[in-house]
Amino acid sequence: MAQQFVETKIKGDKVVLFIKPHCPYCVTAEEVLSKYQFKPGHLESIDISGRSDMSSLQDYFLELTGARTVPRVFIGEECIGGGSDVAELHKSGKLKSRLQSIGALQ
Repeated sequence: MAQQFVETKIKGDKVVLFIKPHCPYCVTAEEVLSKYQFKPGHLESIDISGRSDMSSLQDYFLELTGARTVPRVFIGEECIGGGSDVAELHKSGKLKSRLQSIGALQ
């Protein structure tokens, strides 16, 4: 069930963040991504904190990405990591080309 939920959300042409609203790394990831002009519907934040399957989702993140922590940030179907990873990609100038490569930007 958790696997199916994640797989239906991560598609090739969008960026998806699985977050918890009070997590500072989640805030960082959202702030960095807010600097970019996304096409409508190509950036989605999913709050998992109130979900009954939150633990299962995090177990699946561990299996899929090597970590249970949030945020889990996907560019297309590839997990690029968490908040620090997004900030690092942005700082190095690589984030924009990654976002352009999946057609997510205006």
